[in-house]
Amino acid sequence: MAGPAGRLDAVLVCGGRWHDFDYARLRLLDLLGGHPHVRTTVHQDYDCLPALEQADLLVTYTCDVRPRPSQRAALARFVERGGRWLALHGTNSVIEAPTARGPRLFTTPRLLGDLAGVLGSQFLAHPPIEPYEVRVTRPDHPLVQGIQPFTVADELYVCELHGELEVLLHAEYTGPCRGFAEGDTAALDDAPRPVLYLKRHGRGEVCYFTLGHCRGRYDVQDLGVADTGRVDRGPWETPEFLTVLGRCVERVVGARVPVEDPVGR
Repeated sequence: MAGPAGRLDAVLVCGGRWHDFDYARLRLLDLLGGHPHVRTTVHQDYDCLPALEQADLLVTYTCDVRPRPSQRAALARFVERGGRWLALHGTNSVIEAPTARGPRLFTTPRLLGDLAGVLGSQFLAHPPIEPYEVRVTRPDHPLVQGIQPFTVADELYVCELHGELEVLLHAEYTGPCRGFAEGDTAALDDAPRPVLYLKRHGRGEVCYFTLGHCRGRYDVQDLGVADTGRVDRGPWETPEFLTVLGRCVERVVGARVPVEDPVGR
């Protein structure tokens, strides 16, 4: 529902746990700011329903941000009516941290309800962060055209998948995901792990990109680590990630996705 003179209204939800949301927020606002006709409101969670009702596009970069039932319904309606949702990294995650008395395992309860079907996935686990190869599933698609397989240091997401997905990038992983309650069984099959996919819902579309991990020195204090001693920018320093992310933003804005000067040739 573009506004007067072609204005587009965007909602950016950026917040949660265990990541450097300040850094991600700045980078995403910079990308959105490259489109002069886009006006963005910024939120830390889904207490933004009035803005969402007027929005043309939604960008989310979260971890363990849990929409309430009314918010889940509003998010589904947004996509059903034709909204475009760029969901990044941990948007599909619900994570319970270990308790002092229980096993030292993160659990991933299924609390997204029907929204997991809208998103197309729910996070289950990931192996330890280390470099891995991302492969191109659909080299003819504009979002990944010209992109060669690339290596990225990120969380390799193992997810429970929902519905029909158009997978554009994927990774291969079969093995344990230590530290997660379902980590011994989540990644035993040899199915490709979607990294970038499109999911239709009603008249709209979800574009889900699982990459994007970043963490500062002080972002896991609730886990008992006052200072990690390092800043982790992960994929944000990988040219292929930045190229594809820029194209994903172009897609949800509704602009032509540029494929000139592809990375990795």
